[in-house]
Parts: sequence; structure tokens; C-alpha cells
Amino acid sequence: MGPRERAGRRHDRIAVTEENPNVAGPLRRGGDRHAALRPAARIEAGLRSFVEDGGFGAFTDTFEDLGGLEQLPGIGVQRMMADGYGFGAEGDWKAAALVRILKSMADGLPGGTSFMEDYTYHLGDPVPEVLGAHMLEVCPSLSGDRPSCEIHPLSIGGRSDPVRLVFDAAPGPAVILGLADLGDRFRLIASEIDVVEADAPLPKLPVARAVWRPRPSLATAAEAWLTAGGPHHTALTSALGIEAIQDFADIADIELVTIDASTTSYDFKRELRWNQAYYFLNRGP
Repeated sequence: MGPRERAGRRHDRIAVTEENPNVAGPLRRGGDRHAALRPAARIEAGLRSFVEDGGFGAFTDTFEDLGGLEQLPGIGVQRMMADGYGFGAEGDWKAAALVRILKSMADGLPGGTSFMEDYTYHLGDPVPEVLGAHMLEVCPSLSGDRPSCEIHPLSIGGRSDPVRLVFDAAPGPAVILGLADLGDRFRLIASEIDVVEADAPLPKLPVARAVWRPRPSLATAAEAWLTAGGPHHTALTSALGIEAIQDFADIADIELVTIDASTTSYDFKRELRWNQAYYFLNRGP
């Protein structure tokens, strides 16, 4: 694809965004932040050109060393994930690869898959919950409604305010996955969750987000996750269940540990010890 065709496609994206009824007023034609759409579209076009020319299925970025970028990649990353690309923030290639693998496995299935991280915790009544999000990059495939295209300040990165899609993830069962490098092998940690509606509106959190209740509880799931060496960055999928993830782990020959409704701290620690012995003895001479 040549520069002229890429430029035309970039302008097509701007036009589509302008016509979307869910675009915030300041970003619409004539709005005081309308000009921010153009650098956002240029960044997306550049990212797409890079991965297409290289034949890459996943990519990472960083909020430092941004070079000539006018704003952090936000909406472009979200739209590319929606098209099936894997993504990991802050150079996290394992998260990017995991998101890509899950998206490939879930192709054509209902539900969504996205890069994710634990953003904050609600430890009160009625049930302790996790609020998952990131600065900008959560895939709209998780959304229950049409996302809103908005622009808000972001102090990280030292650039102009980035454009992003804001939405709440659709309620329902899902799985949080993290890939840990143990040195002698990879361990895939899968935590079954239930995505729920937020207890109240979140007007001061202008990013895409998901609220969930881990099984069997936040306390047990968090202890098990930390005990297994679970990473900070994760992937959330509502399109795949544990059975499909187990098939992938078997095919890839990697360790899988699952946190679900039947998990207890004692049994989980014991499983990790058994796994350690198995993988040590299975390495061969």
C-alpha cells in the first residue's frame, strides 16, 4: 500500500469518526478539540502500516520515548485490537502475544478479548470487586453498548490529550489470563470471573473499563494469583472458556493453573508444588 492510499484511508477514518453519533461534542467538526482527531488517525495509520509491512500479528508501545508522536496511541490501538491484533502496553510482549493468541482462537465467536490490568479494587459491600482498565487501551470488543469517542487530559507521556473510546464491558462470565516466565518454562494462569455492572456511574474515570467478581472470591483469587507469580498485565476474554484454554496449553506444552469457584489456598499451593516436581522430572537428561 502506497503513501497516497494510506493517507486516503486515514482521512476515511476521520470522516467515519466525525459522523458517529457517539463522538463527544468537542471532537466533532467545529468543536474546540476537533483537530485532535487528525494526529490520532495518523498514529493509527502508521501503526497499521508498520504491522502490515512487517507481517506482525501483535505489537507493544510505551508511554515514554514517544519521539515525534503528538499524543499517546489510544483509539488507534483500541481499533486495531478490535480487528484482531494483539497488544501489550509498556513493552509487554508476553501480553501482546497472549491477546493475539486468544483473539485468533476466538475468531468468529461471540464475546470479546482485550489487553487488561487490575486498575483498582472495591473492598466493600456487597461483594469485593476488581475494576479493570488501562490508561487508554481496552478493546471495544468487550463493550456492551456502542463506545463513546472522547478526549480527556492524561499527564503521563508529556504529550497532548489523547483520543480514546470509553465504555463499560458487557456483564457475563469471562476469564482473566496472565503469562509468567519462570525461567525454565512459561506458566499460564487463568482466573474465572464474572463481569458485572458497576455499582454506580464512573464519570471521573474517562477510560474503557470492566468490573468483575473473581471466583471464588477476591481474597482467594488474589492470593492464588500472587502465589502463582501472576503478572500485572493480563488478557480478559469473554469469548473463550477454560476448556478451550486448556486445549491451547496442551498444544503449546505450557503449564496451566486455574483459579475457579472450587479453588482453596491450600489445594492451589499444593498443585503448584506438584507441578514444580513434574516439570523438573519431565525435562529429561
